[in-house]
Amino acid sequence: MSFYRSAEPVRTYYVYNAALSFLFALSFTLSAVYYVRDAGLNPLQLVLVGTVLELSCFLFEIPTGIVADLYSRRLSLVIGFVLIGAGFLLQALVPAFLAILAAQVLWGIGFTFTSGADQAWITDEIGTERAAGVFVRAQQFELGGTVVAGVLGLISLPLPMVLSGAGMILLGLVLHVVMREQNFHRTPREERETFRQMADTFRAGLHAARRRPVVRTLVIISLVAGLSSEAFDRLWSVKLLTFTFPTVFGTSDPAIWFTLFALAGTLLSLSASLTLTRFFPGLLKSAHPTGILATLALLQGAGVITFALVGNLWLALAALWLRTIADTVRMPIESAWLNRHVDSRSRATVISIVSQANAIGQVAGGPPLGALGRTSLRAALLASGLILAPITALYLRLRGKRTAEVETVA
Repeated sequence: MSFYRSAEPVRTYYVYNAALSFLFALSFTLSAVYYVRDAGLNPLQLVLVGTVLELSCFLFEIPTGIVADLYSRRLSLVIGFVLIGAGFLLQALVPAFLAILAAQVLWGIGFTFTSGADQAWITDEIGTERAAGVFVRAQQFELGGTVVAGVLGLISLPLPMVLSGAGMILLGLVLHVVMREQNFHRTPREERETFRQMADTFRAGLHAARRRPVVRTLVIISLVAGLSSEAFDRLWSVKLLTFTFPTVFGTSDPAIWFTLFALAGTLLSLSASLTLTRFFPGLLKSAHPTGILATLALLQGAGVITFALVGNLWLALAALWLRTIADTVRMPIESAWLNRHVDSRSRATVISIVSQANAIGQVAGGPPLGALGRTSLRAALLASGLILAPITALYLRLRGKRTAEVETVA
C-alpha cells in the first residue's frame, strides 16, 4: 500500500494530539516572559494582544467552519496549522507590538480552521460509538512540552516559539500526506453553519436564558468572568516579573522559573480535579450546587485580590494557584449543572451562548483594565478581582430555588 494517505485514523489522531499539545506548550509556556522582556510590551499592549486574538477567533469561526463542512476536514486542518505556525514564527522573529498583533490575527484565524475539524474528521472515519473512547484516550503531553520549552527558553526566549511555528507548519504538511479521509461527505446546505444561523442560535439561546433562572444567571456569570479574566490572564506574568527570582540550577533566569510555576500549577490543578472526582462525585450530580460554586467563586476572587496586593513572590504564587485550583474545580460542576437545566434540543445553543458571553466580556473588559494597568499594575489586577465579587452573590441568589423547568435527557 502506498504511504500517501494510508495512516490508520486512530493512531494518526493520537500522534496528532500529542504533537499539537507539545507544540502549543512550546509556544505558550514562556510567551508571557517574551512579550514583556524581549518585545517590551506594556500592560495595555498585552491586553490588546489578547483582545485581537479573541476578536479574530470570534469573527472567523463561521466562514472557516464552512471549509471543513463543504470541502474537507483534512484541508481545513492543513490550512489551520500553516496559519498558526506562520503566526508563531512572526511573533518570535519580529519582537514588535504591531507584528505581534498581526501574529494574533494569523494564528487566531488558523485556530478557527482547526476548531472542531479534528473531532469531526475522526468521528467520520471511525463512527460515533468508537469516537467517545478515542477522545478520552487522546492523551496530551503538556508537562513534557513545558519542561522542554523551559530548557529551550534558557537558550533563547524566541527559540521555543520559532520551533513551535515551524513544527505547526510541518505538522500540517505531514497530515496532508498521511491523513486519509475516506468517509467525508459534504454537509447539506441547510445544515451548514452560517451567520444567519448564528443569529438564530443567539436568539434561541436568549429565549432559553429568559425562561430559566439557572441558565440566565450562568450567562451573566460568564459575562462577568470574561470582564475580569482577559486583563488578569495577560497581566499576572508582568507582576511576577517584578520579583527577584531565587537562583536554581545556577541561574535565576525567569524562563526556568516560569516553567516550574507552570508545572506546579498543572500538578495542583490535576490533583484538585482528581480529588473532586474521587471523593466528591456527588457534587457533579447535585441538583443545587450553589453553595460550593459560591465558595469557589469567593476563593477565586480572593486569590486575584491577594495576588494584586501582596509583595512577596511565594505569597503571590500561592494566590495565583488558589485562583487556578478554584477555577479548575468549579468548571465541571458548573458545566454539569448547566446541562441538567437545558433540554437536548437547545443544549448546544445555550452552551454556545454562555461561551459567547464570556468572549464578549473579555473583549469589553480587557482594554479598559489594560489602560489602567499602564498607570498602576496593582490597580488593574485589583479591579480584575473586584469585578468577580458579584459572582458569589449571583450563585447564592439561586440557592434553594426549585427548578421545575429542568428536563433531563439521557
